[in-house]
Amino acid sequence: MIQTSARHAETDAHYKAPDVAGYGEVPHDEKVRLFEQVKGDFRFADYLFGCYECGICVAACPSAKFYDFSPRRVAQAAAREDVDLIYQQMQEDIWECSQCFSCLRCPRGNNPGGIITIMREVAVNNGLASAKEALVGYSRIIYKIMSSGTQVSPDMLRSDAFPDWGPETADVADNLDLWRRALPAETMHTTSAGWSVADKTLVELYLIWLETGALDMIAEVDRGLHSILLELMEERLEEEGIQP
Repeated sequence: MIQTSARHAETDAHYKAPDVAGYGEVPHDEKVRLFEQVKGDFRFADYLFGCYECGICVAACPSAKFYDFSPRRVAQAAAREDVDLIYQQMQEDIWECSQCFSCLRCPRGNNPGGIITIMREVAVNNGLASAKEALVGYSRIIYKIMSSGTQVSPDMLRSDAFPDWGPETADVADNLDLWRRALPAETMHTTSAGWSVADKTLVELYLIWLETGALDMIAEVDRGLHSILLELMEERLEEEGIQP
């Protein structure tokens, strides 16, 4: 049964809980709805078995060393079905996870990283403010990958987009041509692409993104980017005689 505090029990469905990290007031029912999506994911039952409070996941977690972050706290909140704490984590904690899955060392078989993966997907699918903020710096990466099929290109490593990557990012960005020429020949010495992707492969990627709903997820966090990608993909698919 989903946990609710005493004040929630005493109020109706229109109760507005205090805001979380400046994201605005959210009705308790909305928090319940979001958690039901997390809990309803087919992977959830395989990721959560209960917590021994041993702390191994926290000790193994690199993010816990640098942030006020605890994979154990995520697993415990999910096990208690504490929708208030889970909502707070979806707006804050889950974006501090490095998704390294060191927490899989759990002797009980819990997978906090997997739970966080589900929580992130729910946050993106529902257009939560935290998801939009977390993905701001990666809009160019998403566009590059989904428009060209290549990885991150050197000209995207800008210090203004990725301030947390350290001061070296600015030096690399300012001297891209020099750094690129120093790399092996197979990198093509370009700054705008990692490598060439065959048209056939790119069309297959487009179809995968369309069928799996990847484009729909992007629409929830960046509608402008979604429109650009959709137009680009539809044009390429039409060239190949495929009706999207």
